[in-house]
Amino acid sequence: MKYITDFTVVGREAWGETYFSLTLQHPQTLPPVAAGQFAEVEVQDCREVTLRRPISIHDVDTVRNTLSLLVQIVGKGTRKLATLREGDKLNLVYPLGRGFALRGERPLLVGGGAGVAPLLHLAKCYCARGIRPTILLGGRSADLIPARERFAPYGTLLYTTDDGSLGERGLVTQHSHFDDGYDHICTCGPTPMMRAVARHALQQGISCELSLENMMACGIGACLCCVVKSDDGHRCVCKEGPVFDATGLSQWINQ
Repeated sequence: MKYITDFTVVGREAWGETYFSLTLQHPQTLPPVAAGQFAEVEVQDCREVTLRRPISIHDVDTVRNTLSLLVQIVGKGTRKLATLREGDKLNLVYPLGRGFALRGERPLLVGGGAGVAPLLHLAKCYCARGIRPTILLGGRSADLIPARERFAPYGTLLYTTDDGSLGERGLVTQHSHFDDGYDHICTCGPTPMMRAVARHALQQGISCELSLENMMACGIGACLCCVVKSDDGHRCVCKEGPVFDATGLSQWINQ
């Protein structure tokens, strides 16, 4: 079920000039939110922005009735959201899309840039099942891996950076612990990174899920602007994803 709800901003944190998070609270009990689902966020008082912005749900706290959004500033809409402060209201349509399936006993979660956003809630969901995942986060530099300190309680944390400023130098697929006998991989981030991770998983016979980040407008499968070509036809990322099984995306993965 989808909800259209006003939340109150109760927390805000910034990571450099590129990323920030908003913690939003509702007075009533939140509906179940699967890791990997997203919200369509209304941008108020911005004449240049008429459509809602799709943003991954970063974290959920069912005790405080809060959810968090991790946002990368990329345009006028997200720049306007960055001006929100505690006490401001924000309207969401949520929870949208299909989330991760929580497979495996030795999962590897791989995120890059803004793609780390859904992995925190995912790691916490695994921990709730008694499974502590390995979490591999990558970026061009240390300051472009946002919210990384939040992941430490929920898994074994690994890093790669292009410039070597944090963790091992290189791509996530080049990390010395990238191929350590995992039985399931979940990934979200830049398209080249996800394709490389998924190719490795398919070659090794490891189950893999990808959270795609296609452009979206409606969030409910009506406008068709987020369509991706899968092995069995075109699929709406916002409705049939954003999380897909790699076995059905081999054409996309091997582009």
